[in-house]
Amino acid sequence: MKVRKIWPVIKWVLFLPIMFVFYVVVNLFHATLTDFEPPEKTILDIKKNGRNELITSPTLSFLNWNIGFAGMGEKSNFFYDSNQSFFFSNGKMVRSPKAFVDENLEGIIDFIQSNPTDFVLLQEVDRSSKRSYYQNQHDLISARLNGYSQHFAFNYQVARVIIPLFNPWNVLGKVASGLSSYSTFNPISSDRYQYPGKYNWPDYLFHLDRCMSVQRYPTSQISGKELVVINTHNSAYDKGYLKPKEMAYLKTFLLAEYEKGNYVVVGGDWNQNPPGVSNDQVSIAASVLPNIPYQSSQIDDNFMPKNWKWVFDPLVPTSRSLVDVLDYGKTPVALIDYYLISPNIEIIEVKGFNLKFQHSDHNPVMMRVRLKELQ
Repeated sequence: MKVRKIWPVIKWVLFLPIMFVFYVVVNLFHATLTDFEPPEKTILDIKKNGRNELITSPTLSFLNWNIGFAGMGEKSNFFYDSNQSFFFSNGKMVRSPKAFVDENLEGIIDFIQSNPTDFVLLQEVDRSSKRSYYQNQHDLISARLNGYSQHFAFNYQVARVIIPLFNPWNVLGKVASGLSSYSTFNPISSDRYQYPGKYNWPDYLFHLDRCMSVQRYPTSQISGKELVVINTHNSAYDKGYLKPKEMAYLKTFLLAEYEKGNYVVVGGDWNQNPPGVSNDQVSIAASVLPNIPYQSSQIDDNFMPKNWKWVFDPLVPTSRSLVDVLDYGKTPVALIDYYLISPNIEIIEVKGFNLKFQHSDHNPVMMRVRLKELQ
């Protein structure tokens, strides 16, 4: 009699773990079958809406910004920043409310429009993701940037991201996101280059496929020199496993382009401090309490030849911790968004905009340069 009474309980105790294992196995199988595996080089579509076909003025301006898919503004935190766990959200946000995303995206677009530049390099731009309520953010931004050529390179395509694993009712879900590049000039080519290295299975199924987006612009009908503009977003959370491979690949690419006589500009979210910059320095300059842990490695001083220039504003932090919603002055910050330019380019001005992470967990950085000996 007692066995009959407890049997339904036993069945549920056995049934629930079996169903959970089935759920995980099915999702892993589906993710493996649908895994995004881009080749080393992919030719990107070009929408030639730029106002200019040839760069004739030596002075150019750039805006670089990781917009955090408009879901990482001052009111948001993120579960993965808290414990880097696949398993639980621990009360943190998996997705920001739609009202936050709408408000942030509007603020991001307004800023870009109010601070026009020749080139706009954006990272973490969603095209169809559950986390940003399936907005096509690239097109929404493009629609407000009249007279700009447009380029988009996917670096995150997963049919269903199943983390946090033990919250199957509240997972990241579908993600389609990448790098958006815009210019008032029309390029002669636009390509996506896949960075080398990947995590082990099954981790790589749910992480970004890191890449750089490369556009080439003619600068002279006589010399044949090109301006090569690169939008990059390097690995985070990799604990030093992937970034060295990505950086070695990038260095080889840059030096080869400069050897051809081309001008080279790289902008992006490097997920590491530039040479000679510590988090304490950035924190003190931004009136943020120093000596608070923030995971951020640093590029070696000797990584590039000395005549290449790292361009950043040392007074403005560009990234903040997402462990909690923003408490400016206490929330840890870092400087991981900046530029690298070739020796044949002269820096005129660099300006970080301390928006205090109102619409993204990153701040934008603007730069003006002069191309030397432009003919």
